[in-house]
Amino acid sequence: MPVKLKVSTVGTGKPLVFLHGWGVNSGVWQSLIDLIKDEFCITTIDLPGYGLNHQQLPIPYNLQNVATTVAQYLPANCVLIGWSLGGLVAQQIADSYPEKLKQMVLICSSPKFSKSSDWPGIEPKVLNFFSQKLNVDISKTLERFLAIQAMGSVNARHDAKTIKQAVQQYPLPSLVALAAGLNMLQSIDLREQFKTLCIPCHIFLGGLDTLVPDKVAPLAKQLNSKVTIDVITNASHAPFISNPEQFVKRLVKALV
Repeated sequence: MPVKLKVSTVGTGKPLVFLHGWGVNSGVWQSLIDLIKDEFCITTIDLPGYGLNHQQLPIPYNLQNVATTVAQYLPANCVLIGWSLGGLVAQQIADSYPEKLKQMVLICSSPKFSKSSDWPGIEPKVLNFFSQKLNVDISKTLERFLAIQAMGSVNARHDAKTIKQAVQQYPLPSLVALAAGLNMLQSIDLREQFKTLCIPCHIFLGGLDTLVPDKVAPLAKQLNSKVTIDVITNASHAPFISNPEQFVKRLVKALV
């Protein structure tokens, strides 16, 4: 039985589609949408198992099935913008359905999230910790993860609070989606696909990001010299929250 998703679209102009990260929902984009809705047609999609789609789960819940489900709802010739885990979904869509996209923008995302000897990223023990705590207390686990996303920002406490308030208007995500999402962050490696990416790609990284460090930049360039990368030196993992006006200027400039 096909998974049906609810989507939201506002504004007119060039079509932009935003995909959120792990543990949150499309509410996280609201302050950014308010800044650019007069210039663009903005579609936000809650990933399967999250937000308005918290009961919609592809079986099995894996990256390819999530990407295939989301891809059905993309407007033609759109710019697909993925933050964090949403960036993994965006990359899978770009690999499987490149004809649907004009451009891909990754925000604090990477072809590989888990740290290894040849790639900077999240310590595996951190992801293991969240996987273990998830079954004990979903709300507290999500709150801890939000705090990590804001870590490094000059206004870290305020940023975490802003994200929390933005996403609390939606239902809690599905435990199935959360567990599978952590597994994706631990195990997915899209570096080979990234090498053959055939659409324009721009990557934003935060100089203060503790989850996707800016050390990723030269390695991503080695994989694919055509990608463009913008490091926002004073931003953490959510630059559209910690540095909204600066981020909007850079985003608009990066769009092709």
